[in-house]
Amino acid sequence: MTVVPIEDIQVDERLHFVKEPIEIADWEVHKLKRSRIKLVKVKWNSRRGPEFTWEREDQMRKKYPHLFPYEVKRS
Repeated sequence: MTVVPIEDIQVDERLHFVKEPIEIADWEVHKLKRSRIKLVKVKWNSRRGPEFTWEREDQMRKKYPHLFPYEVKRS
């Protein structure tokens, strides 16, 4: 059984659960032939408890800039 604090639950105007990212848990760079794709491991709030997925960093920065409060320099 998973217990989720009531203040962590978000619902929309129709009272549907809203899945939102909580934090960036890790970073990774996938190397392709001529390009590199930066990925971030995102921790989401979920009805079943914490859930993790790998997402493109650029897309997450556009949609959820608050998850990136500072620039991380990687070599």
